[in-house]
Amino acid sequence: MDTLTHHFPALVAFARIVAAGSLSAAARELDVPVSVVSKRLSLLEAHLGTRLLQRTTRRQTLTEEGHLFHARVLRILDEVEQAEALLAQRRDGVHGLLRITAPGELGRRWLAPIAAAFQELHPQVTIQLALTDTVVDLLDGGHDLGVRYGALADSSLVARALAPNYRVLCASPAYLQRHGEPRTPAELAGHRCIVIGDQRRSDWVFDGAETAPVRVDAAFVTNDGGAAQQLALAGSGIALKSIWDVGDDLDAGRLVRVLPHHAMAAAPLHAVYPHQKNLAPRVRLFVGYVKERLQAAWRW
Repeated sequence: MDTLTHHFPALVAFARIVAAGSLSAAARELDVPVSVVSKRLSLLEAHLGTRLLQRTTRRQTLTEEGHLFHARVLRILDEVEQAEALLAQRRDGVHGLLRITAPGELGRRWLAPIAAAFQELHPQVTIQLALTDTVVDLLDGGHDLGVRYGALADSSLVARALAPNYRVLCASPAYLQRHGEPRTPAELAGHRCIVIGDQRRSDWVFDGAETAPVRVDAAFVTNDGGAAQQLALAGSGIALKSIWDVGDDLDAGRLVRVLPHHAMAAAPLHAVYPHQKNLAPRVRLFVGYVKERLQAAWRW
């Protein structure tokens, strides 16, 4: 009887095709010919009686059925990997591929050196660090965990608090010398502001009912937090950034905190991961290690 269990290599191929973005890239990662990957996918779609991927010469996209099936396949493969990891834990210690996603500046400044130190302790762990200021779907992206600011929006994920955090308005001394320093939040509307996102206007929200949100018109708009920080350092305007990103620049005087007596909404750091009873040992240990290192570094 032909069941899905007979198509395990095809499940692996399907997951790698989605993660890698193409059949050829998946074939390279699996170290098999493209024809083998294509055949496995075709046999899987034939067995299921539905198309999982829409493919053209330039791109591929998951069908609606493909999205649903992909999420389940990742869980199945993760369970298999965890079963192997549990046995390997007894024999060889922590090992395997650890896939992490995090905001760009936080990842470069903090997570990259922490990951390097973690790998020194666990050399059999391979770490894949994907940095983006866009919140990505962990299952679709094949990530084991994400490090994120703020509250957890997706209830299907588990969140573990890592470290405190707050956001600050900041600008370079040169900018404040040329344009003056705002004394109230309302005066921000008359300043050159650097907005992270894709819209020219943004509402900057302060803590406390007595302070209304301030709508600012951007002098610069960028989707990259690191670029916003560099613009602020260059004297281009006032930016709203996490203290984890700009704390060193504030301490060194390269940036100055603007409106320091007006607190911004807090967005604590969390590790988030798919809801499962048993985390892979490498994920569980890494989350604990990151929490320990970040809390030890907290000084603001």
